Amino acid sequence: MKIKHIIFLLCIALCTVTCTDDFETINENPNSPQNVGPQFLLANVISVEANQNAFFQGFRLANYLAQFAASVEFERIDRYEMGANSEYWNIIFRLLTDIESMKNAEGSNEAYGAVGDIMQSYMFSQLTDLWGDVPYTDALKALDGQFTPKYDTQESIYTDPETGILAVLERSAAILENTNTSIQGDVMFGGDLDKWVRFSNSLRLRYLLRISKRLTDLTELQALADSGKLMDSNDQNAVVPYLGAAPNQYPLANASLGLYLEHRMTRTVDSVISLWNDPRVTVLYKPTEVSVQAGNLAYKGLLNGQNRETISAANINLDDISPFGTIFREVPDGVDAQFMQYSEVQFALAEAAERGYITGDVETYYENGIAASFAYYGVELPADYFTRDAIALNGTDNLNKILTQKWLSLISIGHEAWFNVRRTGIPNLKPGPDNLNNDRYPVRYFYPESEQATNSANYAAAAERMGGDDINSKGWWEKE
Repeated sequence: MKIKHIIFLLCIALCTVTCTDDFETINENPNSPQNVGPQFLLANVISVEANQNAFFQGFRLANYLAQFAASVEFERIDRYEMGANSEYWNIIFRLLTDIESMKNAEGSNEAYGAVGDIMQSYMFSQLTDLWGDVPYTDALKALDGQFTPKYDTQESIYTDPETGILAVLERSAAILENTNTSIQGDVMFGGDLDKWVRFSNSLRLRYLLRISKRLTDLTELQALADSGKLMDSNDQNAVVPYLGAAPNQYPLANASLGLYLEHRMTRTVDSVISLWNDPRVTVLYKPTEVSVQAGNLAYKGLLNGQNRETISAANINLDDISPFGTIFREVPDGVDAQFMQYSEVQFALAEAAERGYITGDVETYYENGIAASFAYYGVELPADYFTRDAIALNGTDNLNKILTQKWLSLISIGHEAWFNVRRTGIPNLKPGPDNLNNDRYPVRYFYPESEQATNSANYAAAAERMGGDDINSKGWWEKE
């Protein structure tokens, strides 16, 4: 079902709840969705989080941190003025509460519960990978009047055998494989529970690899690789399509021209994609206006982390720097809101095999990942691509090639590329000349100021445990 139809029905449902002459109903809590069916809550949770992931967190923020985008003037996150990203923190907690309401709504069932747990696991992983130690086991106790939740350690959030993200995802997949119940309002997979199983297992693969240097037992990775229950084609991508008409177009299609032109191709992307002679550049970016006028199309990147004075002093002609591609601007449904692609699964398996975590053919996984990325963007894979020196695995630089291809495939998928760069150091991203972080690459956001004000004791304990509420304080899985 199209997202706009789901949202329209959700509005009708909410109106049905609140538009009544009954005095007792009028005096119910207007923020409580107690009479809203689980399908409407599910549709809202998926669509809101997908939109955040794709545009506000992915395009607007993470594309700078992963150096897919360089700012020409205003976006100071390109210079590592990180801030707290508190709006996203608050949105996540609201959506987590909505999921709890969905699980307890009239008409809910075990399939809604398992899908809800998968979405909650995804959002808790966002919280801990963006901020570090965060409320987890106490996170939703505000529903019971507990407004000062303790912060769990990142280690326990991922690995607790009962409550940890990995355990919840495994349990959810098992429930969905064996249930006779069904769901509606699923704007991502259309109610296909097998795709939810594959998404859940693929997220486990993502997170096991993320924390792999803290693990001594990697048998779960092998079991997932052998399971036949990971995403196995682009048809199973965890994506929510945007629409060609209002109200659910890709937000950049309706944003100001200035916002669009603020985001430019980076020198990092330029160097990598030129080395590869990679035709995906024609979709992801546009040729420079100077080259268009000259009739000799060319793509050029801008060095990250420069202020406007530096750009001006260097006499950089911004008309000779590439903006983002047509799919991000002129085509309202040119991109999807992405949670995960099949290509990422293949690159993850390639990395795991290359590191010796699993058995399997590294080259096959790697080439599958590349081919899936090309197919996703509708770009023809050159016949000689896999034999090019910069692409072919040669046994000496395999990890760098695998992880750099994976990096490019993660453009605009939330903060996922940033997480991978933090974990692996590949590509080796350098802070720009005007960075505001003493030439250090940041690894987290600050905790929201509201936490300091309303949950000060638990905030202070978490900050001390992590080495300070600082954008350079590494979390458990990335510490050396």
